[in-house]
Amino acid sequence: MKRKFLKEYFLYPDIFVMTVLWIISVGFMMPHVGSLWTWLAFVLGMIAYTLVEYMTHRFLFHMNPPKNPFLLHLLKRLHYDHHVNPNELHLLFLPLWYTLPNLLIAGIIAYLVTSSLALTNSFLAGVVLFLLFYEWKHYIAHRPIKPISPWGRWMKKMHLWHHFKNENYWYGVTNPVYDWAMGTFKEQQNVKRSESVRNLEQRKANHD
Repeated sequence: MKRKFLKEYFLYPDIFVMTVLWIISVGFMMPHVGSLWTWLAFVLGMIAYTLVEYMTHRFLFHMNPPKNPFLLHLLKRLHYDHHVNPNELHLLFLPLWYTLPNLLIAGIIAYLVTSSLALTNSFLAGVVLFLLFYEWKHYIAHRPIKPISPWGRWMKKMHLWHHFKNENYWYGVTNPVYDWAMGTFKEQQNVKRSESVRNLEQRKANHD
């Protein structure tokens, strides 16, 4: 792994901020690391993000273009423009104006369930860690980097199928579990190339 890619990733403003927040969150976890509940909340946070990764990508980022210009503008920044320019660096990462409010909502829900600030923090630490892992895997998929493991190389290939073969399949970036479970994993040779794979706004015409 070339240092320039590590530097480019970790010093990107949105990633840098989320990394700092994760370190702070882990600091608050330290007094509670002897508790099994702390680690359970942490792991549940990571698992929760895997589900959010798939559901958000499939049902929000790939929704039919909204007619409201403001909502369309937001969706273009979040994902549509990424399909138009898949390797554009600033379009690879989720913006803070999207991530931070969603973390706040997740934190409120976790606190309402647990009534514990410590467990809520541990849950969010797990969420943010997997968010950073997701962003890293997504970054690798679109940069001239060869993943170390066969699994990593296969996941990169799968994500590129999503971008260059058909946007209706292969939504998972970190894992294919939900694609397998939800029927959105297909052998790529059996899938026709979508006419709208590089321009999701064309989907509007296809669904009118």
